[in-house]
Amino acid sequence: MDADPRRWWGLVVIALAQLMVVLDATIVNIALPSAQRALGMSDGNRQWVITAYTLAFGGLLLLGGRISDLVGRKRTFVIGLVGFAAASAFGGAATTSGMLFGARALQGVFAAVLAPSALSLLTTTFTDPKERGRAFGIYGALAGSGSAIGFIVGGLLTEYLDWRWCLYVNVPIAIVAVLGALALLHDRPGHAGARLDVPGAVLGCGGLVAIVYGFSEAEPRGWTDPLVLALFAAGVVLLAAFVWWQSRAPVPLLPLHVIRDRDRAGCFLTMGLATIGMFGLFLFMTYYLQIVLGYSPVRTGLAFLPLTAAIVVGSTQISARLLQHTAPRLLMVPGMVLAAAGLVILTRLSVHSSYTTEILPALLLMGLGMGLTFMPVFATATAGVAPRDSGVTSATVNTAQQVGGSIGTALLNTVATTSSTSYIRAHLTDPGRRALVVKEGVVHGYTVAIWWAAGVMLLAGLVAGVLVTARAPGHGAPAPEPVG
Repeated sequence: MDADPRRWWGLVVIALAQLMVVLDATIVNIALPSAQRALGMSDGNRQWVITAYTLAFGGLLLLGGRISDLVGRKRTFVIGLVGFAAASAFGGAATTSGMLFGARALQGVFAAVLAPSALSLLTTTFTDPKERGRAFGIYGALAGSGSAIGFIVGGLLTEYLDWRWCLYVNVPIAIVAVLGALALLHDRPGHAGARLDVPGAVLGCGGLVAIVYGFSEAEPRGWTDPLVLALFAAGVVLLAAFVWWQSRAPVPLLPLHVIRDRDRAGCFLTMGLATIGMFGLFLFMTYYLQIVLGYSPVRTGLAFLPLTAAIVVGSTQISARLLQHTAPRLLMVPGMVLAAAGLVILTRLSVHSSYTTEILPALLLMGLGMGLTFMPVFATATAGVAPRDSGVTSATVNTAQQVGGSIGTALLNTVATTSSTSYIRAHLTDPGRRALVVKEGVVHGYTVAIWWAAGVMLLAGLVAGVLVTARAPGHGAPAPEPVG
């Protein structure tokens, strides 16, 4: 079969859809202080604007992957785009915080259908190894930098229009992507043999929701509160039941041979841990720049621009060029060490930190590290997968990213808020210094959480070094076909 001459235009459509999905995990971050004021949200609840999206997205991605294998990737891709646009319009019109949380969860549901079909279409459109490397380099750069682009777009929309436009903006993007998909993308029909594993979806999603909800409730209630402990216990039991069921289900949601593969398991785990650190950083830096340093939304967005540039350079110029000749872990381990080093620099933040000397170097290191890591993770995790499992494997990489984002946001928000409260309580001796002490307390909370994020990044590097043993794609034996 000859390669489709329009495949690079097809990549533009796929990339646009992926960009919209990744963008939406962070575009709302910049709008969050404005939305929080407009809808009267508490500090403890504000993270649900981000978590409702990443949770629904992460929890249902595997089901989305199976739907794309069953119905056909192109059809699923278009359904996902249309639903995502409708949920975005609903969120933009929200009049209460509950309505906004609901709309964000609905966006996550459609993103879960959209993202795996996008990655599967990419895997099946680009079969030539060299072209595939370039296509994945572009895709990895977007997946990594989409978050940071979200900050800039979010800043512009919040400042010059209204925070609601951070949601409305998806409607025109989705319309363009739908028209492009109908004109440019080809697909094989779905597999009649693929069936939906609904019990697996309920157990897997239920377990993830319980764990993330536990992390978020730990902030107001404390880590030893009976409800928090019960949520963690329920989450662990549901996820254990999910694994047990997957080994017995006639058509499992996540065939266990996909994660039994050592390289793939290492990639999924590295991705999850890396995103915990990254999402935590996004949440705190947004609030730090706007609330502590007094930046406008646009200036905050632009402050993240060097991070985006560094991710793109790391992904397309370094990783994409070296991956053919280098073992993936020789990119992933240094990548995570660089990102951790960037976070360690940020632990020195104070109420009066300077952007150019203290924040900028950290963002550049972090971006380069992420760029070096993301691209080999996507390429290695999806290499050598049987066609019938391409949807579910693509979904698992995305799941690791979203679940990491959910846990990172909930866990690190809790760590930061708890540390801030205890700092303020200990230092508030002179009522005249109250405003300064509160600011210092907030920054202290952020730095404690960023230390945690740095530790998680180093753990991701360790996991990549120990588990991912794949050789360079250009050397040695070709990737084996998996059994199953």
